[in-house]
Amino acid sequence: MNAAKKYAFEDFAPGTRFALGPYPVTAEEVIEFAREFDPQPMHLDEAAGRQSLLGGLAASGWHTSAMMMRMLCDAFLLDSTSLGAPGVDQARWKRPVLAGDTLHGLTEVVSARPSASRPGVGIVRMSHEIRNQRDELVVASVNSGFFAMRQRPEAA
Repeated sequence: MNAAKKYAFEDFAPGTRFALGPYPVTAEEVIEFAREFDPQPMHLDEAAGRQSLLGGLAASGWHTSAMMMRMLCDAFLLDSTSLGAPGVDQARWKRPVLAGDTLHGLTEVVSARPSASRPGVGIVRMSHEIRNQRDELVVASVNSGFFAMRQRPEAA
């Protein structure tokens, strides 16, 4: 399809891994995201965050997922034939992400198969784990994505 892209469906064999990050989390970013999308006190104010179950100024789970998406884009998606995704099968926020944390992670291809209904498109299922600087798991996610093939299969 697009020869300029490094990764096409054929490059996503089960077991293939991509390193993610590092991604530094700033207080300014946590507050900015919260003001726009999740204005709960523990995401807007350090003192309120300390008094909450989260233990400090914490990123919203949705913000954590958005940061993971940024890391996926930087690691491989923007240099791929990605055609989007049908959704997220699993997303588990395991620990709070606090201002000052630095995130990193790993994506692993779980399975890959050609689409039965869309010639030239493959479906890739991936699992993602994001950890903080103490190597504590903060989010685990599983989803499938659509990727164009380098070569469209010949019509039968």
